[in-house]
Amino acid sequence: MDGYLFDTNAVSVLWNIRHPEHDTVKAFFTSVSQSPICLWFIARNKKNGKFRDRSGHTFFIDASKMGILIDRIHRDLSDEEIDRIAGTYHAWRGEKGTSKYEDIPGFCKSIETEEIKDHGYVLTPGRYVGAEEIKDDRIPFEEKMAELSATLYQQFDKANQLEATIKKNLEALGHRG
Repeated sequence: MDGYLFDTNAVSVLWNIRHPEHDTVKAFFTSVSQSPICLWFIARNKKNGKFRDRSGHTFFIDASKMGILIDRIHRDLSDEEIDRIAGTYHAWRGEKGTSKYEDIPGFCKSIETEEIKDHGYVLTPGRYVGAEEIKDDRIPFEEKMAELSATLYQQFDKANQLEATIKKNLEALGHRG
């Protein structure tokens, strides 16, 4: 991309809604490609007096970890998630009655055009919003690993019991493996 839309201050928002666990996914039921979806919001005048002056800034949202899969390729956002995205966008624009906008690592960030230019106009929202902060639970690694291993072995035992039950039911129906 040659950067024209950014250099002319036209791009307002880039919103990534791609599935985080697949390289490609249909994001809309009407989508005909397997390409990740990134919505672009274009503003002719980011300094129009209705909202705060957003000149020289682009707002990135990465919503790829939001929603639930309703089948293997469709993700559904809850009303609360949609409200969070919309509320964050309205706060970024500086609309009256909204909370003060703040960048949220892993979710959203307001980026200056110069930074986008410095990255060669690469427009992957994750590049700019970064990763969400991981809270340290203060449990020592060895203790946590022992707990996780114990849980995993319990799940293995349960899986073996379920497999035996399924095999028994299939045999009762006359199906042998």
